[in-house]
Amino acid sequence: MSDAATPTVVLERTGAVASIRIDRPRALNALDEATLRDLARALRDVRREGDVRCLLVTGSGPKAFCAGADIAAMAEMSPLDARAYSALGHEVFDRLAALDVPVVAAVNGAALGGGLELVLACDLVVASEHAKLGLPETSLGLIPGFGGTQRLALRIGVAPARELIYLGRVIDAAEALRIGLVDRVVAADALLPEATKLAGELAGRAPVALRAAKRLVGAAGRSDLASGLAREIDAFSATFASEDRTEGLRAFLEKRAPVWKGR
Repeated sequence: MSDAATPTVVLERTGAVASIRIDRPRALNALDEATLRDLARALRDVRREGDVRCLLVTGSGPKAFCAGADIAAMAEMSPLDARAYSALGHEVFDRLAALDVPVVAAVNGAALGGGLELVLACDLVVASEHAKLGLPETSLGLIPGFGGTQRLALRIGVAPARELIYLGRVIDAAEALRIGLVDRVVAADALLPEATKLAGELAGRAPVALRAAKRLVGAAGRSDLASGLAREIDAFSATFASEDRTEGLRAFLEKRAPVWKGR
């Protein structure tokens, strides 16, 4: 387990971009209870700052983004302990997914089990060419417990999710890109520059519009098409009441860069 006196998650800020780094490289950034709680606190701080426009999530060291849940701890858990652990993981990842700003994952190595479930709670994924991704829980007599059975199917479709989950397959970055599990694959030394550049581009977009777009895209496929289209009409018209919309159109007509207010 992590030393409770030593934070396992580092939160930093550069302009409008915040970054969260899981910092347990000797444990391959595994998610024990203390790390999940540190991650929850970091997400709370991101929300409280208010003017963050994009979040970047990564792990320390070259070997692992996050190697998953804490297997040594799970070996000693009762069913009730496991329920509490799973519920905590769901709560934290739900908070991440519910952030109203885009979240970019920079996958610098293994993203397995809970690590891939963390990736799945993010919006866009940039992976190192050396990354390995998978949900190998069935090989341990378990199933994914931090949202993987649901979010993987939503991201890549039910059929390919079945194969990965049932067989516990671990795939490389090239295959992950092919099936839509990640969005970009780059050389290892280009990972953070590429992910940081993407986060900066997102932070430079109109905040009101991005919040609406994230909310609508996140709901796609979870209700009938007619309801989704009706929500889009409502959200589209609501942007016309924003200062960002006024500034964006005016800047376009005046051939200059817009200055967003986020309201």
